[in-house]
Amino acid sequence: MSRPAFDDIYMELAVNLARRSHCLKRHVGAVLTKDTRIISIGYNGPPPGTHNCDEEWPEVGCPRDSKGGCSLAIHAEQNAILYAVKNKTSVEGATLYCTLSPCLACARIIFSMGIRRVIYYKSYAEHKGIATDEGVDFLVKFGVAVEKYAGQLSNATQMI
Repeated sequence: MSRPAFDDIYMELAVNLARRSHCLKRHVGAVLTKDTRIISIGYNGPPPGTHNCDEEWPEVGCPRDSKGGCSLAIHAEQNAILYAVKNKTSVEGATLYCTLSPCLACARIIFSMGIRRVIYYKSYAEHKGIATDEGVDFLVKFGVAVEKYAGQLSNATQMI
């Protein structure tokens, strides 16, 4: 029996975690690892104790902010990092697996927290129809190893 690579295991988990999202617009999952161990997980959605978009606004989703984005959502990467830090777990030197490449705001947080490697499944730029993945460009410019996932997902469910 062949043993799956850690990259495959963690990306499959990120894809499956994305299914937990309450967002009507997009489902994103993230897994934060260190020394081949999972230290935190996250998916996009509102902060705990607020409204779940698919329950509060099932037809249209949450209200938009002044820039047209979700007014309540915390990104999957942010949720994974926040949960680790809240529980006093160091993320310095960690690897982040995410189903969508980080946006620029998340990239700034990833870099500031000392995360050393990011592996993403799909391109944020392609999803948004923009020219470049600004978050990826930022991370690469400042020395964070970033790669598009190239493995095989055999146990992951369909992503939205």
